[in-house]
Amino acid sequence: MQLLTRMQYVSPKRGQLHQEHPNASGSHQGLRAKADSTLLEGTMSTIAPVTFTVSQRKKVTTRTFQQKKERGEPITMLTAYDYPTAQVMDQAGVDSILVGDSLAMVVLGYENTLPVTMEEMLHHCRAVSRGAKLALLVGDMPFMSYQASVEEAVRNAGRFLKEGNMDAVKLEGGRERIEAIRVITGAGIPVMGHLGLTPQSVHQLGGFRAQGKTAAAAKRLLEDALLLEEAGCFSLVLESVPARLAELVSQRISIPTIGIGAGVGCDGQVLVTHDLLGLFDRFTPRFVKKYADFHSAMQNAFASYLEDVQAKAFPAEEHSVDMAEDEWQALLKEI
Repeated sequence: MQLLTRMQYVSPKRGQLHQEHPNASGSHQGLRAKADSTLLEGTMSTIAPVTFTVSQRKKVTTRTFQQKKERGEPITMLTAYDYPTAQVMDQAGVDSILVGDSLAMVVLGYENTLPVTMEEMLHHCRAVSRGAKLALLVGDMPFMSYQASVEEAVRNAGRFLKEGNMDAVKLEGGRERIEAIRVITGAGIPVMGHLGLTPQSVHQLGGFRAQGKTAAAAKRLLEDALLLEEAGCFSLVLESVPARLAELVSQRISIPTIGIGAGVGCDGQVLVTHDLLGLFDRFTPRFVKKYADFHSAMQNAFASYLEDVQAKAFPAEEHSVDMAEDEWQALLKEI
């Protein structure tokens, strides 16, 4: 397996962050990116090398998930909603990308996940599929795309594969979703389940609250996990449940569990990328680890741009198109 190392450094001359990539095979050949240091001003002076696996990597499938669980290898999953983010994730080697209904909040600005529509989800799924070719792509079925009837559920699930170019779908709920899951999987569509804090039930749950904290609630969640496995789910998201309960569920079922706020005992982990990057500033869930503060970095970059434009420091000569002197003089004679 060939490894591509990206070396990042800050230029002492112009204060620019450079990301250097040696040539690699395929679509990664000659990969190079630059970003102005205002994105990192005041946060760091040097950045450790980042290693990307870029060749000999195969398309991740639902079978890959199962094999990783059996080998005890953690599964990595993140959300994406657009082409460039999905492309970078794929290059970084993430196992799976979820086009989550979190799109409603972190991209479209809604108060919760309920308003996002099938058409909006499919639009963003197509963008992600153009950027990621190796990760397992999972489309999140939005509120009321599968609750009304089994027929509507399987039809909408099929649209995620047929129109959204996804590899699988995710839907929320336990025993009440068994019939729909059986029909969807029976149609050849892989299904990822979702238990614990199910955001589409936010009003029923009384807010974004941790689940499974009592013995009775924990027992019901474990029972639901077993039912979802029996119904044909290839994996299961456990959100905001006690870590020891998530570990117990992971041990009791044979399909992989993907945790979010559910401790290290799950078979894999997922985070909302906008939380991980510090792009969503309304609130940060307790279970999120922020790996960057892009919200502040973007504010700094925009402020620097405004300052340059107002001071007429941008565009400079190097950002402008020149014209040959003889052509310019010829023009002046004509007008």
